[in-house]
Amino acid sequence: MDYYNEIKTKFVNNETYKQIKDYSKNKYELQTYYDVGKLLVEAQGGESRAKYGDRLIKGYSIKLTDELGGGYSSRNLKNMRKFYIFQKGQALPAQLSWSHYCELLPLNNIDKINYYIDITMKYSLSYRKLRERIKLNEYERLDDNTKNKLITNKELTIGDEIKHPIIIRNKYRKVDITEEMLKNMILENIDDFLKELGHGFCYIESEYKIKHENRFNYIDILLFNIKYNCYVVIELKVTELKKEHIGQILHYMGYIDENVKTIYQEKIIGIIIARKDNKFVMQYCSNQNIFDTTYELV
Repeated sequence: MDYYNEIKTKFVNNETYKQIKDYSKNKYELQTYYDVGKLLVEAQGGESRAKYGDRLIKGYSIKLTDELGGGYSSRNLKNMRKFYIFQKGQALPAQLSWSHYCELLPLNNIDKINYYIDITMKYSLSYRKLRERIKLNEYERLDDNTKNKLITNKELTIGDEIKHPIIIRNKYRKVDITEEMLKNMILENIDDFLKELGHGFCYIESEYKIKHENRFNYIDILLFNIKYNCYVVIELKVTELKKEHIGQILHYMGYIDENVKTIYQEKIIGIIIARKDNKFVMQYCSNQNIFDTTYELV
């Protein structure tokens, strides 16, 4: 087979199809790149030898660029080869663009790729937004139990999606901050913060006032999760997690349960975000609706 001219024909047909059938051009484009990837693997003597065929790809790239113009770099052709090898094992959704897949293919881990495909479709992420989330190591910040659930398609709970640590943008450029500073940084980037916690979180109020006898207390941040139909109490600590923090958040959760929650809503969730975790404290926390994580300033 004349592999070069076969590949060239695929690219020429793809450019023509883009112009006359816009409604389905993305699916056709992905199929073209899959077919090109397959031809490249075959031209290099199969998958086991494909990774050693960069000289052939470089030659094809030079000829294609000379005859057809830009868009046919060695890197792009290598991505097409990788796209074929990955997709051969499973069906990758056509809802994502080639730009999305160019962000995903370097990951070299199918479980990680599947995670980012899922959140891209769930949140309608552009390829630039997807790149940001990959750069922040979102998948790596899930705990091992959550990753196992994702691999085995088990249902996630509200605590499974909380990142460890959560990323907070530090406008103060200081390492030592107060709880008030931490809260302000969160509120100024509230959308990013809610996504760090997981899916379905909605902001209600900060410094939510509650009264106990003649004393007033203030919940740092009060949220509601529409997916799990429950209120979520957030407490912020710029120290290591301590046992008294458990008692404090239990008090706040109890108030919301008695005075705010309705009978149609699920149990209150509490999340403590501390500078440093304390496995001993959480090990002996009997309330399964309290979760902890740490934060990292960037």
